[in-house]
Amino acid sequence: MKNFAISLLTKPLDQYDKKLICNVHPREWRNPEPFARYNLVVIGAGTAGLICAAAAASLGAKVALVESALMGGDCLNVGCVPSKALIRAARASGELRRAGEFGASVPDEAKPEFAIVMERMRRLRAELSTKDAAQRYRDLGVDVFFGEGRFSGPDSICVEGKTLRFSRAVIATGSRPTAPPIPGLRETGFLTNETVFSLTQLPKRLVVIGAGPLGCELAQAFSRFGSTVALLEAESSILPREDREAAEVVKQALVRDGVEIVESCKISSVASVGSEKLVKLNVDEKRREIACDEILVAAGRAPSVDGLNLEAAGVEYDGRAGVKVDDYLRTSNPRVFAAGDVCSSYKFTHMADAMARIVIRNALFCGRERVSALTLPWCTYTDPEVAHVGLYEHEAHSRGLKTDTFVQPLHDVDRAVLDGETEGFVKIHVRQGGDQIVGATVVARHAGEIISELTLAIVGRLGLSVISKTIHPYPTQAEAIRKIGDAYNRTRLTPLVAWLLRKWLRWTR
Repeated sequence: MKNFAISLLTKPLDQYDKKLICNVHPREWRNPEPFARYNLVVIGAGTAGLICAAAAASLGAKVALVESALMGGDCLNVGCVPSKALIRAARASGELRRAGEFGASVPDEAKPEFAIVMERMRRLRAELSTKDAAQRYRDLGVDVFFGEGRFSGPDSICVEGKTLRFSRAVIATGSRPTAPPIPGLRETGFLTNETVFSLTQLPKRLVVIGAGPLGCELAQAFSRFGSTVALLEAESSILPREDREAAEVVKQALVRDGVEIVESCKISSVASVGSEKLVKLNVDEKRREIACDEILVAAGRAPSVDGLNLEAAGVEYDGRAGVKVDDYLRTSNPRVFAAGDVCSSYKFTHMADAMARIVIRNALFCGRERVSALTLPWCTYTDPEVAHVGLYEHEAHSRGLKTDTFVQPLHDVDRAVLDGETEGFVKIHVRQGGDQIVGATVVARHAGEIISELTLAIVGRLGLSVISKTIHPYPTQAEAIRKIGDAYNRTRLTPLVAWLLRKWLRWTR
C-alpha cells in the first residue's frame, strides 16, 4: 500500500488522482493534539478501520484513527473499486465482440481505448473517495492521524511523536500482496494489485502468475482490452478453492476470450532480455519460455504487521497468519482487538465490514458476538461470475453431514436463454432428507447478486420449500433458485403420496 501511495504521487497524477489524494491523504493535513484518553484507537483506515471509527464515534465514543498511507485502504485505492471499474469496461469490450449475435453491427475498427478506460477508473475512484475522506471523518468527530502507528505499551500508541492512550484499540492494518520466490522476479520487475492500476498504456503481452480470483479477473479483463495474456497456475486447475464444475465454466470463458491458461506449471526463473521479460517454466516435465512486456503477480497476500511493535502491547502474531485473535476478535492483550485481513483468512471487504461490527459490540459494550457465527458469501467477478456461500459438498461430508444436491443449469432458465448467457448453473446442497440449505454455488453473469437470496435463506433458516413458495419476477435469472425449490418439492412426492393423491382426485370427481 505504501508503494502504491508513492506511485500514485508520481504517475499519472492527473486531476482525478489529485482529487483522490486531497481526500484520502491531504498534503496540508495537520494531526490534532491527542485527547487525554480515547475510548478507541484504530490503526488502519481501510474498510474495517473506517467502520470501527465511524460507528464508535456515532455512538458517542472518543475515537482516534491512524493511517500511514491512504484512507480507504486496498478496497478504494487498489482493490475492489478500481478492479470492478476495469472489469465493467472489459465487459463492454466483450459485448462489442458478441454484438453480431444480437443483430448489432459494429465497425471493424471499434476497440477499447485503454487510456480512456483507466481515466474513467481514476475518475470514479476519486468520486467514491469522498466517502472515505479524512475531512469527513473529522466532521464525524474522529481524530485522524497520518503517520506510522506503533504500540508503545499495552494501552498506548505513538504516531509522529505523539502518544495516543486508549481503553480499547483495534488493529485493522489489512494485508499486502506477496510474490513467490522465483529467481530473477524481483530484479526483472513485476506488477501487483498495488501498481497495476497505475498503468496508462496497455501491455501488448501480459503474463499473470496465479489463477485465483484476482488473477482470473484481470487476465480476462486485459485479454478483452487487447493484450495477449498467459495465465499461469501451479495447481491442476484455475480457482483451486472453488467448485470444480464452476471453475471449468470460468476456464472455458477465459479461453474463449483469448486467455492462454497453463496449469500444473512450475516457474523456474524470470529474466529481462532486451526490452522484454522472459518467463521460464516447466509443464509436464517439458521446458517452455513465454516472452512478455509485463508480469502481474496475483499469488497471495500477507498480513500487514511489520512496524506495529506488537511486542510492546503483548499482542501475539506471526508473519503468515497475522494477528492472533479468538472467536470474539480479541488479541492476547484484552484491551486490543483486530479486524479484517490482518487477522482473517477470508480477505474480503465485506468480511472486514462484518468483523468491524463485531468489534464495536465486543470492545465497547461487553458483547459476546462470535466471528464463527457469520455466514459469509463471496464472489469472483469474472464473466460469468462465480459466487458461493456456506459449505462445499466435500466440506459437508468431511464434517459428517450427508447432503442432497440440486442443480439448475441456466440453459433451462428462460431469461438466461434470452440474454445469451446460458453457461452456468445454480447448485444447492441441503441436509439429506430435508430442505435445510448448507451451501450453494452460482455461476452466472450476475452471480454476486443472486447469491444474496441464498445467503439470506441460510441466515434465516429458510429451506427450499419456502423458496418454492416465493414468487420471483419473470423472466429473471434468479428464477433458477425457485426452480430448485420446485425440484425439491417433487422429491417429496413419494410413490405412496402419489397413489393417495390419485385416489383422492378420483374420489372427488
